[in-house]
Amino acid sequence: MNAIAELETIKATHADLAKQIATLEEAITKPRNFVFHAQTIALNPGEEYAGIILGKDGAASHHLILLPGEAESVTFAGAHEFAKKAGGDLPTRREQSLLFANLKDQFEQSWYWSGEQHAADSYSAWFQDFDDGSQVSWRKDDELRARAVRRITI
Repeated sequence: MNAIAELETIKATHADLAKQIATLEEAITKPRNFVFHAQTIALNPGEEYAGIILGKDGAASHHLILLPGEAESVTFAGAHEFAKKAGGDLPTRREQSLLFANLKDQFEQSWYWSGEQHAADSYSAWFQDFDDGSQVSWRKDDELRARAVRRITI
């Protein structure tokens, strides 16, 4: 290939890259629409609406409802049993952050189990302090408090 042909190839590639850059720049500066359709959520007696958890990694977004009642001094396994009997699940760590932000007054200033086991330590699970909002992992045989939630997919 001679120098002139090589130069023309480089220019064509450059022009194509410039178009791709312009397309991406336009895409990141355009406003995005985030649509939630009107929905009526029936709360059973004692339930509290916590808010919306936005979907992540392909999961659907959902409304989060805090169920009434709590368990005191239960292990991680006991917390799961409590939540199941209450008709719900233990909240995830993300959900606990939302609960702390929106419904902190519905909790004692104490530690509450999440439903998440520690990824690197099968003997530990995550919990949240509803006094200061910190999240820590500890041994699953420790006895903490528990609350249950239910989810409504959006």
